Amino acid sequence: MLETTHLLQPSTFPSISRGKLETLQVNLGFRCNLSCVHCHVNAGPKRKEEMDRRTVEDVLTFLQRKQLQRLDLTGGAPELNENFRYLVKQARELGVQVIDRCNLVILLEKGQEDLADFLARHQVEIVASLPCYLEENVDQQRGKGSYAGSIDALLKLNRLGYGMPESGLQLNLVYNPLGPCLPPPQAPLEAEYRKQLLERYGIHFNQLMTITNMPIQRFGSYLKSKGEFNSYLQLLRDAYQPGNLEYVMCRSLLSVDWRGFLYDCDFNQMLKIHLKTDRSMRPRLRDLFDCELEELQIQVAEHCYGCTAGQGSSCGGALNE
Repeated sequence: MLETTHLLQPSTFPSISRGKLETLQVNLGFRCNLSCVHCHVNAGPKRKEEMDRRTVEDVLTFLQRKQLQRLDLTGGAPELNENFRYLVKQARELGVQVIDRCNLVILLEKGQEDLADFLARHQVEIVASLPCYLEENVDQQRGKGSYAGSIDALLKLNRLGYGMPESGLQLNLVYNPLGPCLPPPQAPLEAEYRKQLLERYGIHFNQLMTITNMPIQRFGSYLKSKGEFNSYLQLLRDAYQPGNLEYVMCRSLLSVDWRGFLYDCDFNQMLKIHLKTDRSMRPRLRDLFDCELEELQIQVAEHCYGCTAGQGSSCGGALNE
């Protein structure tokens, strides 16, 4: 892994501050059943970092104290954390919307055969990574056989009602570019995904989200090894759109790592750029149960241009579609 953090600071990105907190995004650990080329987390089967029960309880307390309505669970494969199902159940009992950022093939793993049924039973929204509708491209990014597994998983979810009209079970797909380029416009790409997946396999989904690859961790290292890091970063800078600043996810989202430390976004978490408050330079979730976060300065670096380039990018897809 080639280090790239030092290439992202100091930064020319404009100063921004936090707005009203709406979403708590929680990274339950870096263990994953895949090792994707575009992964900004450097997750994989050999990673052992995992959120413990005490920190999970802190998450639930924070949701209650702040009266948040959205919990966004990510990883690695968040479902591999032994506390995943407990957290989902407790959050749903609080009336919180739960999002599971799912790589799809986890639904077919040994020991996870009932996972799809569990998610449907608790009405968990699934945001599923499918970086292309073509087998060759997906297998190139995520490993041989991952496309076929993803299709099987999507069909399984459709049978449970996910992505089907009026079921109430939300199934969204995520597209990432294969290499150092910006995602194409989200709306026409969604139409093509819908056409291809329906005609080939009879698959339904609710929405496609396009997300820009960030020049950090595994993808940043890949760019550096190919001599493309600086040119990709310049591409992001050149495509900067000031109007996207109002809608970037860090203004309304708080990111929590597996140990309970806080960050303005998941990308900052991977770079170890901590949230900063008047009380602490490295706060944990349990330190801020009664702390007001609105108007806090957001910590920025050059990778932030990835969220404001072109149509913009966030965990919810394009910003100006």
